[in-house]
Amino acid sequence: MPDVLRDHSGTTTLKNWLSASEIAALDLPGLPTAKYAVTRYAKAQGWDSRAGLARPRVGKGGGIEYHLDLLPPQARSVYVARHVAAIDVPASVARDAALEDKAAVLTGNASEARDARLALLAQTDRYAEAAALTRKRADRHFCDLYNAGKLTVAGWIKQQVRSLTPRTLARWRAEVRIGNASGLAFDRAAARRGTGLLDRANDGEVKTYLLAMIAKQPQLTAHHLRALAADRFADGITVGARRLPLPPIRTFQRALKIWRDEFRNELSAIRDPDGFKSKVRFSARVANPATRLNEVWQIDASPADMLCVDGRNSIYACIDIYSRRGIVLVSKTPRASAVGLLLRKAIIAWGVPERIKTDNGSDFVAHTTKQLIAALGIEHELSAPFSPEQKGHVERFIGTYQRGLVRTLEGYVGHSVADRKVIEGRKSFARRLGETAEDMFEVTLTAAELQARSDEWCSVNYGHAAHAGLKGLSPFAAAAGFAGTVRRIEDLRALDMLLAPIAGKDGVRTVTKTGLRIEGAHYIAGFLNVGDTVHVRMDPADMGRAYVYSANALMFLGEAIAPELLGIDPAEAIARARAQQKQLIDGRMADAKREARTIKAKDMAPAIHRQAQVAAGTLVEFPRAAQAHDTPQLAAARASIRNDDAAPIHAPDIAAIAAAMRAESKPTNVQPLRTQETPQQRWKRALALEATLAEGGEVSSDDLLWLGGYREGPEYRGLALTYGSNASTTKSPVTATGQA
Repeated sequence: MPDVLRDHSGTTTLKNWLSASEIAALDLPGLPTAKYAVTRYAKAQGWDSRAGLARPRVGKGGGIEYHLDLLPPQARSVYVARHVAAIDVPASVARDAALEDKAAVLTGNASEARDARLALLAQTDRYAEAAALTRKRADRHFCDLYNAGKLTVAGWIKQQVRSLTPRTLARWRAEVRIGNASGLAFDRAAARRGTGLLDRANDGEVKTYLLAMIAKQPQLTAHHLRALAADRFADGITVGARRLPLPPIRTFQRALKIWRDEFRNELSAIRDPDGFKSKVRFSARVANPATRLNEVWQIDASPADMLCVDGRNSIYACIDIYSRRGIVLVSKTPRASAVGLLLRKAIIAWGVPERIKTDNGSDFVAHTTKQLIAALGIEHELSAPFSPEQKGHVERFIGTYQRGLVRTLEGYVGHSVADRKVIEGRKSFARRLGETAEDMFEVTLTAAELQARSDEWCSVNYGHAAHAGLKGLSPFAAAAGFAGTVRRIEDLRALDMLLAPIAGKDGVRTVTKTGLRIEGAHYIAGFLNVGDTVHVRMDPADMGRAYVYSANALMFLGEAIAPELLGIDPAEAIARARAQQKQLIDGRMADAKREARTIKAKDMAPAIHRQAQVAAGTLVEFPRAAQAHDTPQLAAARASIRNDDAAPIHAPDIAAIAAAMRAESKPTNVQPLRTQETPQQRWKRALALEATLAEGGEVSSDDLLWLGGYREGPEYRGLALTYGSNASTTKSPVTATGQA
């Protein structure tokens, strides 16, 4: 046992070896209070001859020191009782007690009760040893002193153990001896939990109603709850078989205090779901869900916690999960174009990612953003609505950025309303009166300067700082140590073209005869085909130009212009567009026109008939039973068809006159008429004659006369407009023959 026992402050409180002067100063019962009298008393009692209990005093003045065991029992008990409060529970005892029963889960109050009992056991053992008493006698004497209030023990021990009996000490000592120190724990509040009047009233109905009121309106006081309960349970409450009036307000106050602590997590989940998710709900922690560089990026936006000269800006942040590299873009307002600019900045610096994860913000699910990500061949993953924890890496990065950089800049307005009030409180109300926000927060930075500071912070401060999620590596080192390949875009002009803003909401337009209508202007180009659906992007540097793609945006078609916006003569632009359109149509229909010249109208009906026969297949109609049907008229008709030289039906004299007239009118040089020529045949005949004349060949006068009349007719002119003619190169009939 050490010579000196010390309390928590380190001051001397109890000594096992005392000099005569120290014994006299203690004023103990049964001992003198003067040094010389104590020395005479020690000699009379033979203390000097007790081996091991008396020793020469080391120190100035010399003399003899006497052990505590030499004091009379009463004096020894009083001396020890004065200092027993300084003997607290040894740290090793509490630690061993916690380790002995690892399965025990103790509340703060229960563990405090256990430590108080262990402290009293340690004090009793120390008292018995210091007073040289048997265990049984020391327990009885210690309990008497404790219950009488003569031991000034620590307040927290007295609060946990109000009285002591030797039997209680023996029971506690037995629990410790068998290794069940946690059996000394006892939580009175837990033992009473659920036994209150309001807990049991109406079989729990009152408690359920009051909890519902608290969840609905957390600011309700005990007075409000009692008034609501009085209205709901006007006839009183029932506890067991007894009908009782509503308890007083003090009962409601105690119950409200207990319930708000007992159901703190449940109430938080109802009245503050976001706070519950961020502070209470269990969540898995995945330090690095990516296995390669640029496998997953996370993007998010947040208002900057500072003011710039041009007002408050938003920041768009992108983080690569594998390396934890971060990039920040400052934007005046949240919009889809800012997302595109952030992606351009990150792709140029890091390469093209495999997957990008965002939330469901309007700027991230906009058609422009989705189309850009798809055009770059990147997978777009959306987190569940109202689930910021699903993109926790970028959320944490933004928080680090706000606390690490923004907090140190001029114009910082705080991360919350409370922070802002503290910043405003640096000046008195009188000094703040009439000041603008820029003066209040000492705003000096522009958005461009904030962007420069952000780039420097991301590259230097954050990029080269050790990261816990990377096991101490910095983002720069993690990226530099990746041995795989990175996808990069060689032609940045193509990337810039994809970042050009789309026309209207979705960029889709239908070509009309006036071109493409965009924001009230008409964009024209000869390559546009009326009726087609195209995808249009606008030139960000020139409002009069638009870039036209195929409907699926995979093929660039050309550039359309708005003449009035470019300062071009609309008539000239339309003329050029028409010429380009005619060239396009003629080029697309040239083959069809050549094929049309080989098609004859007379061949269409037989071809259709043949296809009908093919479609009919092998269907054959069997002959039916028939009966011959004839009339005199049918017989006469048959006779006229079979015998053309049959005798005429006229009178003989009339027939003779007719034959003479036919003989006289029959010319000798009459050419046979081409009564069976079709328009196509006549057209080809005319072309052949024209070709002969063009080559200097001879053509008969009859053919020349026919050709001259045919060329003046509508049939020739119509076919010439349709198929073209070599008439312009053909000599006139007069020139070819030299005669009229």
